[in-house]
Amino acid sequence: MSDLSGQDPDEPLQEAAGEPLDPLAAIMLVMEASFDPRWGEAWNERQVASSLAMPSTRYVLVAADGSEPQSPQETAGFAMTRAAPGEEELLLIAVRPEHRRSGLGAHLLDILSGSARERGAERIFLEMRENNPAVSLYDAAGFAPIGRRKAYYKLSDGSRLDAITFARTL
Repeated sequence: MSDLSGQDPDEPLQEAAGEPLDPLAAIMLVMEASFDPRWGEAWNERQVASSLAMPSTRYVLVAADGSEPQSPQETAGFAMTRAAPGEEELLLIAVRPEHRRSGLGAHLLDILSGSARERGAERIFLEMRENNPAVSLYDAAGFAPIGRRKAYYKLSDGSRLDAITFARTL
């Protein structure tokens, strides 16, 4: 697991001692397995790489047992956030389908919340499509809906879904 705690908020997250794990490769493998293309939510490699290069971006990677993965293939889940003064935005979170409902999503949110709090964030925000089943994860983690963007997401069939914004006070 890439521990976010103790990171200088002006420096990109660095891996623990030892051989560095390529976060881009790990994130892309999990994303490709986890995001259903019909919803159009997955980011492409260029988008993820650009975000990881930003000093305000944080990420965490976990193996199936919640530990730090030793290779991209061992990565079972990830989350990426963007820090801003007093707040954090959850950009992406995913757990491979075969590891869902095992507590990894909650574990990722706990790690992110703790590190955001240590950096002075008072709230975490996220946005999701209205029919996303991850709403139960966010509800259990203390997130509450605070806004809605009508017809924000355009699906491959041309239909549209609302985006719901959630926040959690730390």
